[in-house]
Amino acid sequence: MRAYDQAVRDFRWQLPETFNFGRDVVDAYADSDDRLALLSTSDSGSVRRFLFSDVSRSSSQYAHVLRRAGLRPGDRVLVQLPRIPEWQIAMTACTKLGAVPVPCVEMLTAKDLEYRAEHCGAACVITTTGNVPKYARCDRVRVRACIGAHPGAHPGAHPGAHPGWVDLPAEAAREQARFPCVDTPAEAPAIIYYTSGSTGMPKGVTHSARGLFAWRVSAAYWQGIGPGDLNWCTADTGWAKSGTGSLFSPWGVGAAVMFHDGAFDPVRRLELIAEHGVTVFCGPATEFRHLIQLDVGAFDLSKLRLCVSAGESVNPEVVKRWRELSGVELLDGYGQSETLMTILNYRPMKVKPGSMGKPLPGTRFEVIDGATGEVVAPGDVGQIAMALPSPLFMLGYWNDDDRTRANIVETSRGERWLTGDMGYQDVDGYFFYTGRADDIISSAGYRIGPMEVENALMEHPAVLEVAVVGKPDAERGEIVKAFVVLKAGVTGSDTLVSELQDFVRQTTAPYKYPREIEFRVDLPKSAAGKLLRRVLRDA
Repeated sequence: MRAYDQAVRDFRWQLPETFNFGRDVVDAYADSDDRLALLSTSDSGSVRRFLFSDVSRSSSQYAHVLRRAGLRPGDRVLVQLPRIPEWQIAMTACTKLGAVPVPCVEMLTAKDLEYRAEHCGAACVITTTGNVPKYARCDRVRVRACIGAHPGAHPGAHPGAHPGWVDLPAEAAREQARFPCVDTPAEAPAIIYYTSGSTGMPKGVTHSARGLFAWRVSAAYWQGIGPGDLNWCTADTGWAKSGTGSLFSPWGVGAAVMFHDGAFDPVRRLELIAEHGVTVFCGPATEFRHLIQLDVGAFDLSKLRLCVSAGESVNPEVVKRWRELSGVELLDGYGQSETLMTILNYRPMKVKPGSMGKPLPGTRFEVIDGATGEVVAPGDVGQIAMALPSPLFMLGYWNDDDRTRANIVETSRGERWLTGDMGYQDVDGYFFYTGRADDIISSAGYRIGPMEVENALMEHPAVLEVAVVGKPDAERGEIVKAFVVLKAGVTGSDTLVSELQDFVRQTTAPYKYPREIEFRVDLPKSAAGKLLRRVLRDA
């Protein structure tokens, strides 16, 4: 992109009638322009390199095994793997089959996974041997494949120790290197991401094969990557951002990706960028808040030309400080699981401190009055809304048309998707985020639905009532805070706080646990008895 306004005027969507990512991207590069696709590192020090031809061969072999085991086009597949190359290989294999991968965060518990398996009707699961016990209650999953110990990542028992589970790498090694890929219609379901809502259980955000094709646009315009780039996105494999940052988007434009399996260590982040010559780095604001505390100049970042961030707003001071320390621009970006990356800052465009940026070419956004659907005046706060139809927009929530339609409004200008985020647009067309219209908690890049935490706490025998909100936090953006009403005869204490926190960690994904718990006599409610979380949050 040389000039934003010109790019918007010139942009035209050219969408294929069918699209199979495994065939049309991975196999195509392997056959015509084979080069580095994936650089995998780990805390153990292992380094593994994969050309597109390596991924093409391995994903085809995986696909053969899964098809022989009974997997068919349209079947849903829970993919719960850490940041290891087998994740990209398994995801690509699913697309070759025409199956629908459902990426899952590694920390999800048995209860979380049981819900996802039942809700989407999963026919298959692909995970590590260490996670096998979590699927004991997923009775309807008919194909079970696991990955055992491998260089540098999560050693565990040999898959043979788990009856009924397929040792996927071992079986794949005996298969053919080519696979007859399914000719997937552009509007067919292609991937499902579960995302938290302010009420109820997580929703299955379903994207089409058309979406997998269209996501490359953000890679081209926001990150500006292409052949010769090494793009490192640190997002968890269960996040939609990992799909766009570590697989579909970069490979869609021919860039290589880096994948690191290990705990967050700010010093190690900079060491790896320098050691492997990362050219574009993407991390959440939380990571950059740690990075700017270091002597960044002590690391050779000469090949790093751009940094981007998504998942939570980046404080303008962090952007400024990172640029001063590294000499590299940090561009904030906005997106949702339902829309992916759509309002962004771009290198050729002036960056305004604190701004989300401007809409991705090929998309249109407005700030509207949620009640009337009319566009509000520049500077006035309203709901950020996406114009429909859009190739980047989801097909809908899995088996839940009512929830899908609930956030779509008819206006005099056509349909608009209400993102649930509040903000304003200035006279120059820049968008600014001011907060959520609902109660979603955004903590260190994780989106946490309050009811998921409330439901977990309510299972504890000491808890009578509970309300969960996000509390502003300089380090994580927000933290989970729980207001708990105890049952008669139970007294609140520091010991009980620790017990409740541990209980949540064991009941649901550990990142959701409340970092603060306050005991109360009662909770604010409306006349109809509805819990008023906003009163607690505002306090």
